[in-house]
Amino acid sequence: MSIDPARSEGPSVVTAGDPSGPKIIVLDPAGAGKRDELPATWRPLAETRAVFWCRVPAGGALTEADDLLGDAGPADPEIAVVASGPFAAEALQLVERHRGAATHLLLVDPASDAFLASGDALQANDAWLAEHDDVVSKLREAGTDVRVVASSTESPEDRVPPPLPLGHPEVVTAVRSVLGVD
Repeated sequence: MSIDPARSEGPSVVTAGDPSGPKIIVLDPAGAGKRDELPATWRPLAETRAVFWCRVPAGGALTEADDLLGDAGPADPEIAVVASGPFAAEALQLVERHRGAATHLLLVDPASDAFLASGDALQANDAWLAEHDDVVSKLREAGTDVRVVASSTESPEDRVPPPLPLGHPEVVTAVRSVLGVD
């Protein structure tokens, strides 16, 4: 995957919220947050959770995410990891390396690491989960809820091919629902 140099500018991680509370680690392949701010749709989540928006194109973001999960201890509150297509496999490996640290691994269009038509996303995402069933099962046994929370569709609201952008309102609504945030 080639990285647009403009997307690599800015911080590797954008943070908001209280880091002593529940955490959300977002692995963003698009590099949103270039100006050191969360995407607008995610800002309300920072009122109840610490959000670590890891801007993968900026470099160092995956190391930061690895450190955050690696530093988590048994007394730490809930940690959710959110990732989309191009970095779904890396997110799976990250959570596997720190088995038991993340309470949730929430995926958006995990099968879209290559061209995928919007109409094929649901079926392809199910196939992706089945293909990675050995790791997914181990994570679930360790207490991590692994699931696809959003998929591209052919609806006019999507307007882009998979993966659905992590700042998309449907993604944020799905994450809020899983985490029980009103």
